[in-house]
Amino acid sequence: MIKKREKKGQVWIETVTYTLIAFVLIGLILAFVKPKIDELQDRALVDQSINVMKQIDSVINEVYNQGVGNKRAVEVLVKGGTITINSINNSIEFSFEGSYMYSEPGKSIPDGSFTVLTIQKGSAYKISVTKQYPNFNFTYSGIKNSKTLSSASTSYELFISNKGGPSQNIDFSIK
Repeated sequence: MIKKREKKGQVWIETVTYTLIAFVLIGLILAFVKPKIDELQDRALVDQSINVMKQIDSVINEVYNQGVGNKRAVEVLVKGGTITINSINNSIEFSFEGSYMYSEPGKSIPDGSFTVLTIQKGSAYKISVTKQYPNFNFTYSGIKNSKTLSSASTSYELFISNKGGPSQNIDFSIK
């Protein structure tokens, strides 16, 4: 009888040992894989946000080309970071901080008509995608005011209007 109890105890010790080894292996795998998954998610978010910026740019140009009084709506989904309509500098900017390095840190690179700047902040990177509109005068709800669209689970309905004038006033508003 003593030998049966020793075998039962040994089986439980082996089971606990193997379970602990499995947990350690899973933890090690996650420690190496999770940063890469986070980087890929950040990359997808930045690419999606650049596409949103291009969509806004397209609507701005369409409203301008269609003439004074033209107004268009565009659905803007910000999954991460912020999109800023800067009426002071007449520009739009996407800003995001994450683990993805879009370009060489500290150097501005062109991406079509946009300028991309990556700044390293410790182990994270701040990515700014900007487009200047020197020929337009941006306003938000009729006044020189900047508007920041933060990440949200639902889309913003952004209205872009051509108000005309000598300075080509493009007005933004959100419903």
